[in-house]
Amino acid sequence: MNDDVRNIVLGVVAAGVSAAIGWVARTYLWKRRLRRKQVFFGLPDNSESLLVVNRGAGGPEFAVMRYDVFALLELAALIKDCNAHAQILPHDTARQGFGERTEFCVGGPASNRRMAAHLSSLLPGVRVNVDAEPGPDRGSFQVGSERYRVENGRQEYALLARLTADRSQNIRPVFLFCGQTSITNQAATRYLARNHERLARKYGNGSFVLLLKVINSQAYGPDVVELTDDVTRAAQAPLPAAETPRDSRRAS
Repeated sequence: MNDDVRNIVLGVVAAGVSAAIGWVARTYLWKRRLRRKQVFFGLPDNSESLLVVNRGAGGPEFAVMRYDVFALLELAALIKDCNAHAQILPHDTARQGFGERTEFCVGGPASNRRMAAHLSSLLPGVRVNVDAEPGPDRGSFQVGSERYRVENGRQEYALLARLTADRSQNIRPVFLFCGQTSITNQAATRYLARNHERLARKYGNGSFVLLLKVINSQAYGPDVVELTDDVTRAAQAPLPAAETPRDSRRAS
């Protein structure tokens, strides 16, 4: 074997070794990202999850608003990426506890009984105005001593929460997407889809409650979302009986 042939053979071998090392490294990094994602969502391989949907206001009993359907599609993609499965349940048929399966609950308490139950039992510091009569506080959020009013199409809010009884990986979390309008429900799911890696680094597999502001949805849809505040502590602390909320539109 002359020098030229030997150099060619060595080059081919070196290229093959480099390609194999690169493939192993990429596979390792991909699997590590997948495992972190599965831990954050509580969705190991072939696990089951619940998608609890609300009903469209004023529509048929099992009608779902268009933006809520989009929200479900985004959540379904996340679940599929985790190699898990989803069962869709109407809000008034999901009569079970939480912790055995990861749950994604979409919609405000006015149209989602399951959401109303979660807010009452898990987030006692949150109140949502569900009055049917028009008024300045209709649909507003109260979180602790702050009130957040809705301005349809201009400035709307949504709560995005990950809640779990403890940090054990055997206890599956419940994710809440509680918006003042259906488009803010989708905005919350999209925010989670885009930022779940950052949220996982910050909170691990613990609980959090984030208040999101959706800006000018009539022009930008669910895409322009700002994080207003981490309201975990205020949302989980019971409201004082005589608490008078402050109007937080000043923060806009």
